[in-house]
Amino acid sequence: MDNYYPDISPVKAGLAGTCPRCGRGKFFAGYLKVAKSCPSCGLDFSFADAGDGAAWFVMLFACVVGVGSILGIEVAYRPAWWVHVLIAIPTLIIIPTLMLRPVKGMLLAQQWKTNAHEGRIAK
Repeated sequence: MDNYYPDISPVKAGLAGTCPRCGRGKFFAGYLKVAKSCPSCGLDFSFADAGDGAAWFVMLFACVVGVGSILGIEVAYRPAWWVHVLIAIPTLIIIPTLMLRPVKGMLLAQQWKTNAHEGRIAK
C-alpha cells in the first residue's frame, strides 16, 4: 500500500523547516545543515543542493533594505557616523541571519517538488 502525502507548498515547508514531502519531519539538522533524511516519512534528503542560491537572494534583499534604510536615515536626519554604526552593523547582520534558513528551506523544498537536478548532456 502506497503512503499518501498531501501536496505541501514549498514556501510553507521552507518557512517551517519541515520535510517537503510529509510536512512533519525536520528538514535541518542544524542552523543550515540539512538532515540526512526525514525522521517521519524517511525521505532521503541527498537531493538537497541549494548551492549559493539562498545566500544570493538574502544578500540582494538585505542589501536593498539595509542600505536603503541607512541612506534614508542619512538624508532625513544627517546623524553622526557612530549612529550609522549602531544602526547599520546590526541591521546588515541580523536581517541575513534571520532570512538565510527559511530561504534555503524554500529553495530546497522547491527543488524537491519540481524534481530539479543538475543538468546532464544526453548521449
